[in-house]
Amino acid sequence: MPYLFDTDAISEVLKPRPAAGYVEWLRHVPQEEQFTSAICIAELFEGAFVAHQRDRHLRNIEERVLPQLIVLPFDVDTARVFGELAAVLRHSGQVLADPDLQIAATAVRHDLGLVTGNVRHFSRVPGLCLERALAESRPGKAP
Repeated sequence: MPYLFDTDAISEVLKPRPAAGYVEWLRHVPQEEQFTSAICIAELFEGAFVAHQRDRHLRNIEERVLPQLIVLPFDVDTARVFGELAAVLRHSGQVLADPDLQIAATAVRHDLGLVTGNVRHFSRVPGLCLERALAESRPGKAP
Protein backbone atom coordinates (compact mmCIF):
# COMPACT_ATOMS: atom_id res chain seq x y z
CA MET A 1 0.00 0.00 0.00
CA PRO A 2 1.34 3.48 -0.78
CA TYR A 3 1.55 5.98 2.06
CA LEU A 4 1.51 9.71 2.68
CA PHE A 5 3.90 10.62 5.48
CA ASP A 6 2.76 13.27 7.95
CA THR A 7 5.26 15.82 9.22
CA ASP A 8 5.92 13.94 12.46
CA ALA A 9 6.56 10.72 10.53
CA ILE A 10 9.21 12.47 8.44
CA SER A 11 10.75 14.23 11.44
CA GLU A 12 11.02 10.94 13.31
CA VAL A 13 13.65 9.53 10.95
CA LEU A 14 15.71 12.73 11.25
CA LYS A 15 16.04 12.35 15.03
CA PRO A 16 19.36 11.17 16.48
CA ARG A 17 17.56 8.05 17.79
CA PRO A 18 14.36 7.42 15.84
CA ALA A 19 11.86 4.83 17.07
CA ALA A 20 13.41 1.49 16.11
CA GLY A 21 10.12 -0.24 15.33
CA TYR A 22 9.09 2.54 12.99
CA VAL A 23 12.44 2.53 11.19
CA GLU A 24 12.17 -1.25 10.74
CA TRP A 25 8.61 -0.92 9.37
CA LEU A 26 9.76 1.85 7.01
CA ARG A 27 12.47 -0.39 5.53
CA HIS A 28 9.71 -2.53 4.04
CA VAL A 29 7.91 0.32 2.26
CA PRO A 30 9.18 0.70 -1.32
CA GLN A 31 10.43 4.21 -2.09
CA GLU A 32 7.98 4.57 -4.98
CA GLU A 33 5.15 4.14 -2.44
CA GLN A 34 6.38 6.95 -0.16
CA PHE A 35 4.61 10.28 -0.59
CA THR A 36 4.12 13.45 1.39
CA SER A 37 2.14 16.63 1.00
CA ALA A 38 3.54 20.03 0.08
CA ILE A 39 1.89 21.11 3.36
CA CYS A 40 4.19 18.76 5.33
CA ILE A 41 7.22 20.12 3.51
CA ALA A 42 6.08 23.65 4.38
CA GLU A 43 5.83 22.64 8.05
CA LEU A 44 9.33 21.15 7.93
CA PHE A 45 10.72 24.34 6.36
CA GLU A 46 8.96 26.46 8.99
CA GLY A 47 10.55 24.37 11.74
CA ALA A 48 13.96 24.63 10.10
CA PHE A 49 13.79 28.41 9.80
CA VAL A 50 13.06 28.83 13.51
CA ALA A 51 15.55 26.18 14.69
CA HIS A 52 18.86 27.01 16.36
CA GLN A 53 20.70 24.87 13.81
CA ARG A 54 18.83 26.28 10.84
CA ASP A 55 21.36 25.34 8.15
CA ARG A 56 21.59 21.73 9.34
CA HIS A 57 17.80 21.38 9.31
CA LEU A 58 17.51 22.97 5.87
CA ARG A 59 20.19 20.60 4.56
CA ASN A 60 18.31 17.63 6.02
CA ILE A 61 15.15 18.66 4.17
CA GLU A 62 16.92 19.29 0.88
CA GLU A 63 19.35 16.36 0.96
CA ARG A 64 17.57 13.66 2.97
CA VAL A 65 13.84 14.28 2.75
CA LEU A 66 13.10 15.66 -0.71
CA PRO A 67 15.11 13.04 -2.65
CA GLN A 68 13.29 10.22 -0.80
CA LEU A 69 9.64 11.25 -1.06
CA ILE A 70 7.25 12.15 -3.85
CA VAL A 71 5.75 15.51 -2.87
CA LEU A 72 2.11 15.91 -3.83
CA PRO A 73 0.73 19.42 -4.40
CA PHE A 74 -2.36 20.90 -2.84
CA ASP A 75 -4.25 21.25 -6.13
CA VAL A 76 -7.86 21.95 -7.12
CA ASP A 77 -8.97 18.31 -6.84
CA THR A 78 -7.46 18.07 -3.37
CA ALA A 79 -9.03 21.41 -2.44
CA ARG A 80 -12.44 19.97 -3.33
CA VAL A 81 -11.83 16.97 -1.03
CA PHE A 82 -10.65 19.42 1.66
CA GLY A 83 -13.85 21.44 1.34
CA GLU A 84 -16.05 18.37 1.60
CA LEU A 85 -14.16 16.99 4.62
CA ALA A 86 -14.15 20.40 6.33
CA ALA A 87 -17.92 20.67 5.90
CA VAL A 88 -18.54 17.17 7.27
CA LEU A 89 -16.28 17.78 10.27
CA ARG A 90 -17.76 21.21 10.97
CA HIS A 91 -21.26 19.77 10.81
CA SER A 92 -20.31 17.10 13.36
CA GLY A 93 -18.50 19.60 15.62
CA GLN A 94 -15.10 17.96 15.08
CA VAL A 95 -13.11 20.71 13.40
CA LEU A 96 -9.49 20.01 12.44
CA ALA A 97 -6.84 22.71 11.86
CA ASP A 98 -6.58 23.61 8.17
CA PRO A 99 -3.00 22.34 7.63
CA ASP A 100 -3.88 18.95 9.11
CA LEU A 101 -7.06 18.77 7.08
CA GLN A 102 -5.08 19.68 3.94
CA ILE A 103 -2.71 16.79 4.68
CA ALA A 104 -5.63 14.43 5.30
CA ALA A 105 -7.38 15.60 2.12
CA THR A 106 -4.22 14.89 0.12
CA ALA A 107 -4.12 11.33 1.48
CA VAL A 108 -7.83 10.77 0.79
CA ARG A 109 -7.64 12.29 -2.70
CA HIS A 110 -4.75 10.02 -3.72
CA ASP A 111 -6.01 6.93 -1.83
CA LEU A 112 -2.94 6.80 0.42
CA GLY A 113 -2.64 5.56 3.97
CA LEU A 114 -1.55 8.36 6.31
CA VAL A 115 1.51 7.54 8.40
CA THR A 116 1.31 9.61 11.57
CA GLY A 117 1.97 9.42 15.26
CA ASN A 118 -1.15 11.52 15.74
CA VAL A 119 -3.71 8.76 15.17
CA ARG A 120 -6.37 10.10 17.57
CA HIS A 121 -6.16 13.52 15.97
CA PHE A 122 -6.68 12.26 12.42
CA SER A 123 -9.10 9.43 13.24
CA ARG A 124 -12.07 11.78 12.98
CA VAL A 125 -11.51 12.28 9.23
CA PRO A 126 -13.98 10.14 7.26
CA GLY A 127 -12.46 7.99 4.54
CA LEU A 128 -8.89 8.41 5.82
CA CYS A 129 -6.89 5.20 6.22
CA LEU A 130 -4.42 5.51 9.09
CA GLU A 131 -1.15 3.61 9.38
CA ARG A 132 -0.24 3.20 13.05
CA ALA A 133 3.41 2.06 12.70
CA LEU A 134 4.82 5.30 14.13
CA ALA A 135 2.25 5.63 16.92
CA GLU A 136 2.72 2.03 17.97
CA SER A 137 6.52 2.30 18.01
CA ARG A 138 6.57 5.15 20.51
CA PRO A 139 6.99 3.91 24.09
CA GLY A 140 4.21 4.95 26.42
CA LYS A 141 2.12 6.46 23.65
CA ALA A 142 -1.37 5.18 23.05
CA PRO A 143 -2.31 4.95 19.35
